[in-house]
Amino acid sequence: MNEFENTAFGAGHDHIFLGAGHEENERRTWMVIALCSAMMVAEIVGGSLFGSLALVADGLHMSTHAGAMLIAALAYTYARKHATDSRFVFGTGKLGDLAGFTSAIVLAMIALLIGYEAILRFISPVPIHFSQAIPIAVVGLLVNLASVWLLSGGHHGHSHGHSHGHGHSHVHAHEDEHTHEDEVQRIFNSSGVFAVSIFEDGVPPVFRITPEATTSRLTADAVSVTTIRPDGTRHTFSFADWGDYLESKEAIPEPHAFKAVVRLPDGEHQIEFEEHEHTHDDAQAAATRDHNIRSAYIHVMADAAVSVLAIIGLLLARAYGWLWMDPLAGVIGALVIANWSWGLMRDTGGILLDMSQDRRMADNVRHAIEDNGDKVLDLHVWRLGPGHMSAVISVATNEAQRGPSFYHAALRRFKGLSHVTVEVNPTRMAV
Repeated sequence: MNEFENTAFGAGHDHIFLGAGHEENERRTWMVIALCSAMMVAEIVGGSLFGSLALVADGLHMSTHAGAMLIAALAYTYARKHATDSRFVFGTGKLGDLAGFTSAIVLAMIALLIGYEAILRFISPVPIHFSQAIPIAVVGLLVNLASVWLLSGGHHGHSHGHSHGHGHSHVHAHEDEHTHEDEVQRIFNSSGVFAVSIFEDGVPPVFRITPEATTSRLTADAVSVTTIRPDGTRHTFSFADWGDYLESKEAIPEPHAFKAVVRLPDGEHQIEFEEHEHTHDDAQAAATRDHNIRSAYIHVMADAAVSVLAIIGLLLARAYGWLWMDPLAGVIGALVIANWSWGLMRDTGGILLDMSQDRRMADNVRHAIEDNGDKVLDLHVWRLGPGHMSAVISVATNEAQRGPSFYHAALRRFKGLSHVTVEVNPTRMAV
């Protein structure tokens, strides 16, 4: 008989798997829409009053730009308002990826239209009104740069925040260049402040205890650290004195996720270390990336790139009479947009099809279970939303006392693993 249990880490049982910067990104997207809409109205009204067809045309172009932004904004709003709707079995975290995929298709269509228009102008050149076209292209570029600035706050780093679910705070000061900031804890006592860290620089990881502001010197024989892992295993480390700091004599086994009882002369202090990735590689970035804000960002970047190319082409055409420079700039712009569109379509399409893009997470989950002597029969890891992964695991074990809660505790250390379903299959040991 097997045991089956489902739980959600981090996001709770309400299945809310939105990105950490969801509301901020939503607000920024609506701000860009407001800016583009204001520019659209000004160009269309101004062009109508002053008889400028070019100005009206650019205003209509700006309306398509605002429409593309609207896809992202509505996706954010809908996902937030329906985040607790039980009809969405795994929440609304993927709605941003669906919006990003849709935007990628729109970008591809824009690239085709620009390329088609450019080819027509190569075949049949049209007169260019430089006095109108160049200022409009400059104004369009300024609007796009303002949009890039508004969106960049959400695009570069708002989707990486995580809460760790325990009471201590991480330390960012007094940090060796080879010590990860999440591996440093501070202890405050009557003698001063001590930094406890996990140090590794091409050598097996060890504990370091460094006095930061103290009234008395620590001695190695008065200090020890006892680690308590999720399965209850304890290990006590003794220390050696290296002058400016104390260092454990033994290396710390992987994984680095445990409670630690630090014994100092004034008593015991409990701290906690979380498992984390040491580098932000492509797989980890893919797991946390918000493709909705990325699609909006690509839209304005594409438009800005086209504006720059248009300005260069128009200036060269006016200066040297090279009318072919204008359509050439269009072809280059179409190729750039098509390339960005393909990248966005590939990434969001893979998420919508539940493609496993973070192989490291799957490997870590497998090792965390099999290193305890069990066997993973089946394992599926996929993305639920920015920074949220789900895992379905079938385990075979000879240990009768190991139920689903044992494996939940073993996997809780992995940040980003927000929803876990475990099936336990007890097996008889050979007699």
